[in-house]
Amino acid sequence: MDKKPVEHVRRVAEKAIEIYNRYRSPEAIAELVDFKENGEEAVVAVRFSGSFCSTCGVRDWVEDYAYTLEELGYHAELVKYIEPEHGDNYRIGVFKIRIKGQENHSGDNQDARPT
Repeated sequence: MDKKPVEHVRRVAEKAIEIYNRYRSPEAIAELVDFKENGEEAVVAVRFSGSFCSTCGVRDWVEDYAYTLEELGYHAELVKYIEPEHGDNYRIGVFKIRIKGQENHSGDNQDARPT
């Protein structure tokens, strides 16, 4: 597989984190912890920390990252939601991002706002 689309997807994943943090920090702060190419998809693990962890709707804060990626033109799906065993103040979201068949690869210059 050509690595260029994968590298672009990584840049978009990082841009989505930047946008996510711009509009949700300090209540929620996202950090890329893993990025793997998996055929026609990329699998991204993002650590979410902040005071949102002690509120209701915690999973919604994590799912918002997928919506930010979609606003940048990529189909994203939360495939795993990890809560720490001891109630620590973070969550991990694992997302699949489709690489092939994207209609919009110009996400580097777009701005996404929370819905």
